[in-house]
Amino acid sequence: MNQETLDFIRQHAADDVRKLALQASRQAHVDMPFALNQIAGRQKAQQKIPSWAAMEGLIYPPHISMEQCSSEQTACYKARLAERLVGDVPEAGMADLTGGFGVDFSFMARRFRKAVYVEQQQHLCEAARHNFELLGLPQAEVVCGDGVDYLHQMTHTHLIYVDPARRDTQGKRTYDMTDCTPDITKIADEIAEKCDFCIIKLSPMLDWHQAVAALEQTIGDGHEKHVTEVHIISLNNECKELLLVFARHNSPKKTIYCVNDEKEFVLDISQTAVPPLCKTIPLFTPAYSSLPGCYLYEPNASIMKAGCFEALADRYDVKAVGRNSHLFISAHSIDGFPGRSFVIERVTTLNKRELKTALAGINKANIAVRNFPLAVAELRKRLRLSDGGDCYIFATTAREKEHILLICRKSMQN
Repeated sequence: MNQETLDFIRQHAADDVRKLALQASRQAHVDMPFALNQIAGRQKAQQKIPSWAAMEGLIYPPHISMEQCSSEQTACYKARLAERLVGDVPEAGMADLTGGFGVDFSFMARRFRKAVYVEQQQHLCEAARHNFELLGLPQAEVVCGDGVDYLHQMTHTHLIYVDPARRDTQGKRTYDMTDCTPDITKIADEIAEKCDFCIIKLSPMLDWHQAVAALEQTIGDGHEKHVTEVHIISLNNECKELLLVFARHNSPKKTIYCVNDEKEFVLDISQTAVPPLCKTIPLFTPAYSSLPGCYLYEPNASIMKAGCFEALADRYDVKAVGRNSHLFISAHSIDGFPGRSFVIERVTTLNKRELKTALAGINKANIAVRNFPLAVAELRKRLRLSDGGDCYIFATTAREKEHILLICRKSMQN
């Protein structure tokens, strides 16, 4: 890369890429496509991979790879997971069969004596070789080729990581394992032969019960391996990743980890029926008039995805507002609840007279619906409230199939 291009990237690191593109005709000695891609990539990395963005000289891939790559937070999580799985084995090795931009690989590889990155796209391999050297990963070996082909010829290693591409040949998103590339259901049995542990990253849109069942059925009875861990990872209460771990294990223990930022809800699900995880959620039974002054708890996105509401209610001694409300009540404040907490100020039905009294003095509110017949937009229109403010209204169906509104304020725990 010529010096003019490098200088241009450095000088315009914080500028608007769209405006810079208009200067292309005036920058004869600058490789503008490359320069614009690097500026845009580094700007994206400032939010997604800040430790990379802080380094000079890293090469960023085209936009689609930056969109698909893991964030630094989730990559760090996988690195800690890999380290825990492998334990104190000094000569441990790993292989990433779907290298991509290499974010996950680069964070996990530091634990291993040998780490193989496999990627079939030449430009990503070239960027990986360059970047891994700058990142101080001498143990990294870059293999340009198909991950499944590499799996066929590889020897045993301690950990295999697979992040199947979740887009079809037309670039449309796919979610089911059989629609991804590679199709994990076709290679899981061979992976089970080639490693002690495998971490599979899947779409957070998947039903984890079905994913576990499909994977264990694929591995077959010929191996003493099964899915031992399910990880549902959220950032800022938005579900980002579903990870499955299968391993050689002497017992059928299975654990689910519901993670949101730094909070973690861990549950042994070995004896739990699949797919139903909750059958008998305890309900709040006193009259609705006793709700004001109580605390309302909304589980975080990972727990919502996991569906472990019965275990949540048992662990934190809370009662559900309704059978399918996914909202919980306690008469007292609870430390460490994995989700948001509110203080209930008023409760009302949709009766016009009750609504008028309950909403007196409220001009705007943050509205959420849980098992309720109206969408947020429809309910907001009926209530004639604008969005925002410090009032929170949860519309739900309570125990007697009655539609109620819980008018709340955030508690000091949030």
